[in-house]
Amino acid sequence: MRVIDAPLDGTGLKVGIVAGRFNDFVSNSLVSGAHARLTSLGVADDDIDLAWVAGAFEVPLAARAMAESGRYDAVVCLGAVIRGETPHFDYVAGETAAGIMRTGHDTGVPVVFGVLTTDTVEQAMERADVDRGDKGADCADAAVEMARLLTALGS
Repeated sequence: MRVIDAPLDGTGLKVGIVAGRFNDFVSNSLVSGAHARLTSLGVADDDIDLAWVAGAFEVPLAARAMAESGRYDAVVCLGAVIRGETPHFDYVAGETAAGIMRTGHDTGVPVVFGVLTTDTVEQAMERADVDRGDKGADCADAAVEMARLLTALGS
């Protein structure tokens, strides 16, 4: 069996980040974690672009614009949807996830889902915190790995 490996080496990659402003106290931590990890993997600071959008629901459209631009090897989508007292959470979380997945499938550009969907603010903060959950860094790893894997697969 031949194993196709994708090293976590971001040298020369260009990465877009889309982040939702709604619940920005969470998004800011996610962005910090992703940015720090991307640069530690060798992505040049000048090769990382950050686009802020109103909230999670708007993330897929901005991600699609980035992916279709041809300027990015991967796009990282960040934000937080925290459950409230109405079914609004289910619609926003589900459609955001579906839109992000569809964008990656339709464009062939790795589009990483880093929109936290949690029951409480505390859960969101724990997952976003760069000293605890650091999901922003996890998403950066996934973006670099997928960009390298698609190159290795000849996409």
